[in-house]
Amino acid sequence: MDSDSKPTSGESPNWRPKLRAIDIRPVMHEDEPYYMLRDPHQLTDEVLLVPEALGPALSLFDGSWDALQIESILTMRYGLELPVGMLGALIKSLDEAYMLDNANASNAQAQRLADYRNAPHRPPTLAGASYPAEPEVLRQMLDLYLEQAGSIQAAPADWPGLLSPHIDFQRGGGVYAKVWKRAAAMARGADLVIILGTDHYSPIPGSLTLTRQSYATPYGVLPTDTATVDALTDALGQEVLSGELRHLGEHSIELVAIWLHHMRGGEPVPVVPILTGSFAEYMSEGVSPLTDGRLKRLVETLKAQTAGRRVLVVSSGDLSHVGPAFEGEPLNANDKRLLQADDAQVVDLLCDGDDEGFYNALQRTRNSTNICGLSPTYLAMKVMGAVEGERVAYDVCPADGAETSVVTIAGLVFESI
Repeated sequence: MDSDSKPTSGESPNWRPKLRAIDIRPVMHEDEPYYMLRDPHQLTDEVLLVPEALGPALSLFDGSWDALQIESILTMRYGLELPVGMLGALIKSLDEAYMLDNANASNAQAQRLADYRNAPHRPPTLAGASYPAEPEVLRQMLDLYLEQAGSIQAAPADWPGLLSPHIDFQRGGGVYAKVWKRAAAMARGADLVIILGTDHYSPIPGSLTLTRQSYATPYGVLPTDTATVDALTDALGQEVLSGELRHLGEHSIELVAIWLHHMRGGEPVPVVPILTGSFAEYMSEGVSPLTDGRLKRLVETLKAQTAGRRVLVVSSGDLSHVGPAFEGEPLNANDKRLLQADDAQVVDLLCDGDDEGFYNALQRTRNSTNICGLSPTYLAMKVMGAVEGERVAYDVCPADGAETSVVTIAGLVFESI
């Protein structure tokens, strides 16, 4: 297809391609560098691999330029002369995968959302890939992690919350097992569980994204408490449902829901699943997140709706993400020691129950170590109220083959004071 011809969406010849908010990350394929493009809304299961050399072209897909202008900019600014038809072929591939912000994707998204809402439940999307889909096999795997965790006394059932990782079980299984073993009675005793999970793909700073759909696990379905979701929607506005499809592709709530359901022996419990976006904008402005009225209303409404109930508040968040895998410099052994010391200071603030101190410590460095659990943990502590934390487990997990990138994770439980 020529660069100035119509894409499949039927837009005008002067069409200006604009990428949707998709997941783009560098990968190696057959020893060559590529960008992997994936849609967190899962309008399609297709994953696109784009050669690294076309990265500048992707950066220009912001709706400002038509195809001819993009080719001109690539030549003048980057010295990149594409073969005839290559840019048009890239645009067509992106359009057919619903990765462009246009009518084609909008129609697909509307249909996908309708299918999601009409489904009996939100399926466990990582089952069979990240963990076993068969209940008995999954049970055996998680029980083995719990056995390897050793002797850990369960905290009192009325303790209000915990911080759990959401990294894959293969790397984080030991920390998951220790914190959920400590929280076993808390999980079994709850009659409502609020799960605040990192929204890795939201393009909106400080976003809050709810769903009325229920999360399924291989053990069954954890029903969403729609009365609480409706109350939150009334308080916050319908926009909290506008990014609902991100629940379908986001792993942060799914992976802790697996452990919650496991520790309850497969017994269901009502859940309020909430995805929380980045706090970077508040940090750059030097203000507390609760200066945003939406976040304040979230906390107030959750407290009002759950008063008198046995509520467990779960923050699903990892700690630092550092190294080349996260666009940083390679880490050596000393760098990792310093990172662990920094993490320890952050965890100490959580153990002190100092939610504002936790936020302010990360604000001072603009969250330089990319702690992705910032927003769910801060909000979880506000919902829990006055608490003290207990560090149960911590680990440093490799994030690349050379072990020059790491993800750090921790498990904490919280006691009301």
